[in-house]
Amino acid sequence: MDGTESQDELYQKVAQEYGEALARMVWAYEADPELRRDLSQEIHLALWRSLAKFNGRCSLRTWIYRVAHNVATSHIVRQARGKSVGTFLTLEEAEAQAGLEDVEHSADRAQALSRLFALIQQLDLLDRQVIMAYLEGLDAESIAEITGLSAANVWSKIHRIKTLLVRRFHRGVRNAV
Repeated sequence: MDGTESQDELYQKVAQEYGEALARMVWAYEADPELRRDLSQEIHLALWRSLAKFNGRCSLRTWIYRVAHNVATSHIVRQARGKSVGTFLTLEEAEAQAGLEDVEHSADRAQALSRLFALIQQLDLLDRQVIMAYLEGLDAESIAEITGLSAANVWSKIHRIKTLLVRRFHRGVRNAV
């Protein structure tokens, strides 16, 4: 913190600016709606607590994603110990999250997003971290700071993960037809 903003003020700014991105990240990490709410609360609490220690050695954006991904990873590990299979969104839940006017387009988009997030949920935790940070617009250097990988390794992983997701997504489309 820069000393002029209180922890609460900085958190409000972070929640306003990054709330939607964090919600998307939570949706990709957790399929169960109840557990998604829990994870979201865990992330926001961890962010609020962590902002007291933020010293500006990295960008605020990188700090936020690092904290959020660490909490999400811990959540997934805890859940994996306690249960084996999550549930998927209903079409109605997916439509509500997509928020589009055209119901048919909304249903198609929601179904595609649900399938994409289901595929992302199947990735190992590090790959999930990398692709979610990439999808939120972070560059390789920022993702490297978050994950501890080199920037070159991040780009390699992104390319590999995108190829894998596209292949699995299209294979699912062919199997559904």
